[in-house]
Amino acid sequence: MKARQTLLFLCTGNFYRSRYAEAYFNHQARNLDLLWTAESRGFRPHLAQEDFSHLAAKRLSELEIPFSIAGKKPTRVELNDLTEASLVVALYESEHRPMFQSQFPEWLERVRYWNIPDIDEAPSEVALPMIESEVDRLVRSLHSGHALGVLEDVLVEF
Repeated sequence: MKARQTLLFLCTGNFYRSRYAEAYFNHQARNLDLLWTAESRGFRPHLAQEDFSHLAAKRLSELEIPFSIAGKKPTRVELNDLTEASLVVALYESEHRPMFQSQFPEWLERVRYWNIPDIDEAPSEVALPMIESEVDRLVRSLHSGHALGVLEDVLVEF
């Protein structure tokens, strides 16, 4: 039995959206004593120009959330990341579904897709609150017992 279940956030570069979602989720989960931990990965972390987006770091600072609760460096998603996660969330369906199709086609329909665009389509003042809203909704669902998982000795199913 796993002590905690893992939520995996995915985006393209793994330095902005997914890392922000990871830190924000981990903060919320700790506050509610959820038996969940978020991690994040990217399809193309070599594109990252920073280890952690200054825009995401600024927003976390405003919310008094330490960005240290997110992973240290942008990391490429591997098959074992997917198989070890209880739940996988890709941040932007129109961007990430094709990446799943080409790299992990067997996972295409096993992922929860959100619709949070990257910085070229939505400024951080729009995108980051969208992530917060989606994470808050997910945390409420997990906290209300829809996916307690480890407490019931079963993996989460949505």
